[in-house]
Amino acid sequence: MRRAVYQILSDDGTFYGAIPECEGLDSNADTLEACREELELALEDWILFSIAKGLPLPTIDGIELVVKESV
Repeated sequence: MRRAVYQILSDDGTFYGAIPECEGLDSNADTLEACREELELALEDWILFSIAKGLPLPTIDGIELVVKESV
């Protein structure tokens, strides 16, 4: 979440948030706090979806999440 970026959208005044390293991960809400909360929930879902589909997870700040198959 430290890598998240936020901006206020000029057309409606809502907050937009995204994590650039996580393709397709973003949120939009009326307040900055709500945007952060939605982005955090979306990140959890994004990680679980990526793992379920066998998609690679990005390395962020030198942290690499590797999913190993269990036997």
